[in-house]
Amino acid sequence: MRHGRQAVVALVTDAIYPYHYGGKEQRYHELVTRLSGRARLHVYTMKWWQGPRIREDEAAVYHAVCRFHPMYQNGRRSIKQAAFFAIGCFRLLVCRFDVLDADHMPYLQILVLRLVTSLRRRRLVVTWNEVWGKEYWREYLGVAGLGAWLLEWLAMRVPDHIVAASAQTAERLRAAAGSRLTITVAPNGIDLDAIRAALPVGEPADIVCVGRLIEHKRIGMLLEAVAHLHAGGQPVTCRIIGDGPERSALHTLAERLGVAHAVEFRHDVSEQKELYGLLKSARVSAFPSAREGFGIAVLEAIACGLPVLTTSAPDNLARHLVTRAARGIVCDPSAAAVADGLHRLLAEQARMGAEPQGQGDDGWLAEYGWDATAAAMARALQI
Repeated sequence: MRHGRQAVVALVTDAIYPYHYGGKEQRYHELVTRLSGRARLHVYTMKWWQGPRIREDEAAVYHAVCRFHPMYQNGRRSIKQAAFFAIGCFRLLVCRFDVLDADHMPYLQILVLRLVTSLRRRRLVVTWNEVWGKEYWREYLGVAGLGAWLLEWLAMRVPDHIVAASAQTAERLRAAAGSRLTITVAPNGIDLDAIRAALPVGEPADIVCVGRLIEHKRIGMLLEAVAHLHAGGQPVTCRIIGDGPERSALHTLAERLGVAHAVEFRHDVSEQKELYGLLKSARVSAFPSAREGFGIAVLEAIACGLPVLTTSAPDNLARHLVTRAARGIVCDPSAAAVADGLHRLLAEQARMGAEPQGQGDDGWLAEYGWDATAAAMARALQI
């Protein structure tokens, strides 16, 4: 591919750190940092920043293929944003690159990029974080969900290669689109050295939850569980770290449930060091998500020494991480079950009489270092 020169890699994703914060944004941020020595990296996204359409830092060149469009409308993924971002991806017809990697969401751009890479005779690699599936799409959009599922299914079949964020996501891809898919598993990672170095910050909290404030994260279920515990005579405190379209509704729900005084919302945390410190100042972590392709927040909490509660929701693949941990609970996806599980974890912590030690005691965590993920990604991109 390179013929004596450094390869040029195009990375296409509609959201980037630090403007939008979540698992995929963190993944691309960490990989750009680590792959910049192997190739010349160009990131194509929406125009999240002020100033010229193209900006550059020490690791990559960032290109805005379209103006910024809100990613969510009425709490759900915006079809308008997906369409404008996909149209903007036609700009890559005149951009130089040797291989292109794209984030799978919101699907429509994958079809455009297939056309672009076919005309340019370049490889198309797609990073797949989670499979939604026909049933979830129908639940999410009703009858229109069948069309969305068809788009997802088609997007699975057009890449030259897929990078799956977990082994379970790879299995779901093959089950949905056939065993002929060529897939590399490159899981999301954590920075174990940074986690070890972080010190607790902020006021202590009984429960901490990290996640984007969107419907399928089920933060509302956690608030209901906190209310259950208060009603049962256990006045726990809870810290919720994240932001998203459900922000206002969740504040209102906390007020209505009578637990607003015990819940601290932190919408301003963007630095990993502060996040790890806030995790370490809590006793247990809750992750009630209904759907997760991996669950990087779960991995970070385990590495910070916290027992984690998550649910057995079929599409919540983070439960596989919790079952590997030395301490944790996978419970039914209901507020009562979450409350009972949190009660048990907090009681266990009280019996142990120990604070989190700043890192998990699970040796398997070393499998999820970002350097290993970057190496797997480099192999998939052939750089």
